[in-house]
Amino acid sequence: MDSSEETYNPWSIVNLVFRHLADEGLHPVLGEAGDPGEPAAALLKALGIIPSTEGNKKVNRRVSDELARLREAFEAEDPH
Repeated sequence: MDSSEETYNPWSIVNLVFRHLADEGLHPVLGEAGDPGEPAAALLKALGIIPSTEGNKKVNRRVSDELARLREAFEAEDPH
């Protein structure tokens, strides 16, 4: 995968939309009209974003890099 491609978890979109609708006083129900993941994935594709259950790969890489930095710092302070 090209690192310039953007990815996002479609279920995050479902969650965002459901929360927004609930905040507006509506009562969305999951599953009665089918799997909402497919339309959420279609929306992401229409916006030029690749649906991925792994979520935003750029954010995941930043988190992994930060965790590696913290492990290195911890190991430097506490050598066994």
